[in-house]
Amino acid sequence: MLHIETSTKNCSVAFSKNGEILCLCEEYDEKYGHSEKLHQFVNWALEGAEIELKDIDGVCVSKGPGSFTGLRIGVSAAKGFCFGLDVPLLSLNSLEILAQTQINKDYDLIIPMIDARRMEVYTAVFDGKGNQISEIEAKVLDENSFAEFKDRKVVFVGDGVEKSKAILQLPNADFPEGIHPSAKNMMNLAEEKFSHQDFEDVAYFEPFYLKEFRAGK
Repeated sequence: MLHIETSTKNCSVAFSKNGEILCLCEEYDEKYGHSEKLHQFVNWALEGAEIELKDIDGVCVSKGPGSFTGLRIGVSAAKGFCFGLDVPLLSLNSLEILAQTQINKDYDLIIPMIDARRMEVYTAVFDGKGNQISEIEAKVLDENSFAEFKDRKVVFVGDGVEKSKAILQLPNADFPEGIHPSAKNMMNLAEEKFSHQDFEDVAYFEPFYLKEFRAGK
């Protein structure tokens, strides 16, 4: 299976077989160079996995929320591969992908956050096993955000961590930096969806933007 994650500045591609990673190719790019890099990464990952595109049985893409441009590029590529190879399309939200990050401690809660400009983040709450237990929302951060979890052992992950750790008043929380949504964390969720034939309609599938796009100068 081909996995594509482009919801943040991390452009990430991986191939897997039966839930096991064959090859991963990714790069964090401040300039969002996904349009130039994505297909090259697919080719490099194919070489590393020692397979051909005709060998894959499905494509799983991150549907968002996240960068409008990054999501459009990733979803467009995924749909193109599905049409061209006649394979099913699967999707995962970028926050559940973040929540699958391997962390070396046990936490009561995992709270992924993707930067949504200014003091706003896309976020949801997951239990310590990575199961989503709240709705996805666009949340404006202040000192009272997540105060209901002040007595819980919490870890925040994602590119919203850097601006949140100076604001949130949570004594038991950890804020590891440098964690981004990655195709390597899509394998198990994608295999589970594939086994249940939980496929998207390739013709009508669109990214989950959460907020409407606003163009700037």
